[in-house]
Amino acid sequence: MGLILASASGIRRAMLDQAGLDYRVVPADLPEGAIKAAHVGSVPELARKLAIEKALKVSRSHPSDLVIGSDSIALLGDHAFDKPTSREDAAAHLRRFSGKSLKLISSVALSRGGEKLWSTVDEARLDVRELSESFIADYLDKEWPAVSQCVGVFRFEGPGVLLFEKVEGSYFTILGMPLLPLLGALREQGALPS
Repeated sequence: MGLILASASGIRRAMLDQAGLDYRVVPADLPEGAIKAAHVGSVPELARKLAIEKALKVSRSHPSDLVIGSDSIALLGDHAFDKPTSREDAAAHLRRFSGKSLKLISSVALSRGGEKLWSTVDEARLDVRELSESFIADYLDKEWPAVSQCVGVFRFEGPGVLLFEKVEGSYFTILGMPLLPLLGALREQGALPS
């Protein structure tokens, strides 16, 4: 039995690498827009659904492996944000976030043989400081296009930490995957020593 990460996310790979896991990457090619458009329910339920669907899709073509799916959604009030589609879109997101509290909802799931084995959702609160236009421009000069793959337009493990004045929640959830619950689930599945 092998372990697969159904994501091309560099930070999710870095989390698994730092934990010493032996895995390979097989990104799930999922129609996220269609799933989001058809979803009825809460944003945490949507994050869980996306993580599960990613794990299931890859596990169907790799039935003997244990597959990790993960997803994150940035939420401001009732509005969920997707990854920015352009630098201008990223700047618009940052202007909307400025001076507000952002929720980051992250989910992770495990699947084998096209069956869901486990999933969890966690959320963090990030208080964005007031951002000036000059800060936004300078920040994107340094961070674009790297943050094009980040729903909150930030890499918390890098210069993105400069956006915030206060955060509450798990560091790993903020990075985009609830790692400690995942490690516990992997131990329960026999993929890690207990």
